[in-house]
Amino acid sequence: MADVFREGLGYAESRLVRHSAESPASVPAPDDPEARIVLLAGDRIVVTGGSALLTPDQAACAPERGITLFLGRLDGRPVFAAAVPEAVAETCAADPAFRAHDLRGLAAEGLVPPHELGLLATGKSILGWHARHRFCAQCGSETAFAAGGFRRECASCGTHHFPRVDPVVIMLIRRGDACLLGRSPRFKETMFSCLAGFLEPGETIEDSVRRETFEEVGLRIGAVAYHASQPWPFPSSLMIGCVADALDETIVIDPVELVEARWFARAEVAAMMAGTHPDGLSVPPPMAIAHLLMRSFVEGRI
Repeated sequence: MADVFREGLGYAESRLVRHSAESPASVPAPDDPEARIVLLAGDRIVVTGGSALLTPDQAACAPERGITLFLGRLDGRPVFAAAVPEAVAETCAADPAFRAHDLRGLAAEGLVPPHELGLLATGKSILGWHARHRFCAQCGSETAFAAGGFRRECASCGTHHFPRVDPVVIMLIRRGDACLLGRSPRFKETMFSCLAGFLEPGETIEDSVRRETFEEVGLRIGAVAYHASQPWPFPSSLMIGCVADALDETIVIDPVELVEARWFARAEVAAMMAGTHPDGLSVPPPMAIAHLLMRSFVEGRI
């Protein structure tokens, strides 16, 4: 990723050359000596030596595998992602050379190189899609794995199904030298973050920002600008980071969505990010796009 300001943003960096540009006939087998294999047990990924890209010999710790995707190539090597049972991942992790970590922890703790995280997000999202979309939404028949895992096909009605991505807007709302942050019921009591919500059908990004903001805190929004994006594989979302200008200041929260929302001065946000806020208030970790939006605000980029 060329943008220095995005450093530390989880799942946003990938050197994977996706297989869509490659003829299926040229795809090697997962046991090719040059291949690299990612083993996923739900949200847990087997790692060794600071990498989730296992050689075929290393991946032999998991002989029982479900769907195996051909993701593409990394530095010329074919890369696969395989679903394995939780018990198999535990067997691999019993070897001191291996560990099984959840994907969020891998990003938050920097346990693998940043460029692997985007590849892992791809594998996790698509394997999760396969697990949830075994049957045709058109006729109800069981569908079959196709195109190296990037498609499912229905033999009964001929419909092709493709992995879905759910777009989410996440916005830093500003007014003068302050920004609005909220606390969800899911957050720990000291943590504040940007507002966010799913786009609805037939809605622009800008209108989604305006609607979600009004629904959650009762504020009218004027200008909206795109800032950055982040794949969020929980299970398969795309976070679209925006900055938005509030037209008024009075906050009326939706208590179902938020426990609290308030305006924070730029210096106060800086203290929260530095861990020096006098009330112990905090923000999401650097791997989250909310952190990136706040950092950009503190540094005067937005």
